[in-house]
This record gives sequence, C-alpha cells and structure tokens, in this order.
Amino acid sequence: MLPAPASGDDWLGLTEDPLPVGSAADWSVLPRCGAVVLFSGTARDHAPGRSEVELLEYEAYEEHVVPRLALIVDEMRKRWPTLGRIVLLHRVGVVPVGESSVVVVASAPHRPEAFAAARFGIDTLKSSVPIWKRETWSDGESWALEAQHITAAAEAPSSEGSV
Repeated sequence: MLPAPASGDDWLGLTEDPLPVGSAADWSVLPRCGAVVLFSGTARDHAPGRSEVELLEYEAYEEHVVPRLALIVDEMRKRWPTLGRIVLLHRVGVVPVGESSVVVVASAPHRPEAFAAARFGIDTLKSSVPIWKRETWSDGESWALEAQHITAAAEAPSSEGSV
C-alpha cells in the first residue's frame, strides 16, 4: 500500500498496489478546508465499441511520472492558491474491473476551488503524464494508442468555472 507522506501537503505516487482511496480522502482533511473533492477513476467493464472489458493494464515511463505530477500540483496551487492538500496517485500493472486506477483529491476552504482543482488535476494528469492503458475485452486487446497526446501541465485548459 502506498503510504501517506509524513509531512507536506502533497501526496504523489505511482504503485502496483491497490490505491488507498479512503485514506487519500481522510488524509486530505484539514481544519481550514471545508471541502474535499475526490475523483476515483475505476476500471469499467466496457469502452466505446468494446463490450465485456475484462481488465485494464497500465504501463508508465516511471521516472517521469512523479516529476510530472509535481508540475500539475504546482500549476494547481498557482491557479487556486487557497488549496490545502492535493493527492495524485496512479496505479500501474493489472487493474481488475471495479478497482481504482487513478485517484485525485483536492481540499480547499470552499467547494468551488476544490471541484475546479480536482477536475483540472485529473484532466491534466490524463493529458500530461506518460501512462498508457491496455484494455483486454472479449474479442481482443488494445493499448489505447488513440488516447490524448502528452502535453505540459501549464498548457492544460483552465477548469475555473466548470465542473
């Protein structure tokens, strides 16, 4: 299990273990923050044009993942300076249907900032962190190479005002 950091307000990581979804939410609570927004991306049993997805498998350019996650956190804190704690965790390896592959948490004094920051966090993670997904379904498998191109965190669109 990926442990929470002993100090600081950012929990970033990549692991083959199941993600600590509940612990991430609990860790994000701070006395000054009245809002904690958690996004958990779970492996589902279908995808466009693909029924009966059996599992997902993720691979990453591991030495680049945490530095890119840190860039996302830096951008989040620039856009929403009142943020409290931030969690960006991703799983690699096989992720069975129903289990979390990614967790993003943002805490803030108020819900608009927490929602916007969490949305920005997951959208930017998906577009800027070198992690690839392979889907296996009843009739085949694919590395989902049609996924988004990798971009820089600062190039991501603003989530302000949209949820």
